[in-house]
Amino acid sequence: MKKTLTSLFLATTLILTACDADETDNSTAEEASDLEENSYPTEGTGNSEDTSDDNDQDQAESDDDSRSEDTEEHTYLYEVNEQDIATIQVVEGEEANDRVALLTYDDAPDNYAVDIAEVLKEHNAPAIFFVNGMFIESESGQDMLTEIHEMGFAIGNHTHTHQSLPALSEEEQTEEIMKTSDLIEEIIGERPRFFRAPFGQNTDHARKVVKEDGMVLMNWTYGYDWESGYMEADALADIMVNTELLRPGANLLMHDRSWTLEATPAIIEGLRDKDYELVDPDLIRSIPAENNESEETE
Repeated sequence: MKKTLTSLFLATTLILTACDADETDNSTAEEASDLEENSYPTEGTGNSEDTSDDNDQDQAESDDDSRSEDTEEHTYLYEVNEQDIATIQVVEGEEANDRVALLTYDDAPDNYAVDIAEVLKEHNAPAIFFVNGMFIESESGQDMLTEIHEMGFAIGNHTHTHQSLPALSEEEQTEEIMKTSDLIEEIIGERPRFFRAPFGQNTDHARKVVKEDGMVLMNWTYGYDWESGYMEADALADIMVNTELLRPGANLLMHDRSWTLEATPAIIEGLRDKDYELVDPDLIRSIPAENNESEETE
């Protein structure tokens, strides 16, 4: 009898121990399952995802605020005169020096544009380089454009092959303009803000294309470096500074030429000696800026 009771007690103890072990295993498995589920929150649920959304939203709001501050800080002090599209004038309501001159170089980057940019950089003189798309199809041309842009100079569109726009069909005009803007953007990461037609010959269609692409038409006030009498540095520098056409807001046209390169330092110094400030193209209003201002006002 005593043996029977002892055996019964031992059997009962083993059963209870096994039950406790099963419960412990099940509890451990459930805890592991809970941990695994919490490690990978499902879409739309879980504190981790909610926190991430909040952080992303906070970051986005911060970026928006930063962009707004940048926009507010950037004020355009000058604009292209809409009547003659050749001179630069102070934006109405803004306070700025009106005794300014703008330096521009066409047909870049052919041979001397980088050298000209280096001279301008040495003299802390801003300028616009108007680019022909045919010069930036090659790797060397793209490298030159990149170098000029990285030195901080504005890049303008001067069509692809420098043809007279009135002699082309509307489709060809569009291609001449858009192909160059596309190439410039592909190389330097931004589209040009200014457009200059070859020979200053604009058409109604070209004006429309240029405006739609966010550029401002810009001709020039005067230029001489393509004339035979001024294909020499001293003569060119003298006429560019002492011509009767020089006046506040003058837009000086020059080209990617060796004699223009040589004359550039004297032109810069001559203009400054006459108390002309060389206007920074970044301060000249462009069409996208006008549109953005209108949207903000609305």
